[in-house]
Amino acid sequence: MKLIAITQRVDEIAAYGERRDALDQQWIELLASCGLTPLILPNRLPVVQQLLWSVPIDGIVLTGGNDLVKYGGNAPERDEVEKHLISYAIDHRIPLLGVCRGMQMIQDYFSVPLVEVEGHIASIHTIKSARGCAKRNSFHRFGARHSVKELIVLATSEDGVIEAVEHRTTKLRGIMWHPERANGGGLEDRQWIRDWLWNGR
Repeated sequence: MKLIAITQRVDEIAAYGERRDALDQQWIELLASCGLTPLILPNRLPVVQQLLWSVPIDGIVLTGGNDLVKYGGNAPERDEVEKHLISYAIDHRIPLLGVCRGMQMIQDYFSVPLVEVEGHIASIHTIKSARGCAKRNSFHRFGARHSVKELIVLATSEDGVIEAVEHRTTKLRGIMWHPERANGGGLEDRQWIRDWLWNGR
């Protein structure tokens, strides 16, 4: 069994005065279809640190939802948890996959500035990579057009927004599309996600 720690978005429910951690059930289905078992993490750093100390994990997924606080987001507790998880993945040399906001967290960790981009919310884009062109979904308001030496650009959209990155020496990879949703890559993406989270390749 491969145990994969996975993060959650923060939803504010005004009618109940609640802040809720939430995870799309499609993530559970996606990981299960890859033969992976999710460990769902709360957005509370001390609890996450205790879990990481107590339970040996094999990989990490940073999911989408919520802008980073520095770009107007309202979930500082999530930023804190995910920054810690990136450091943990680097220190323990375990594979980490960042999806949409998760890739933005990786970029921000390595001081890549994000900017507002047009036409990337609830749309379908052609993604260009070394493998060729493919259609992928898009649900993000921020993105980057430039990278840093630590992060290799694996794919870009037609308008030059970076859509996938990989760290040169550690097991970090990020993608801007949502593989758990429709038009998320299907079996092709499921195969490389399984390979990445099983073996970091």
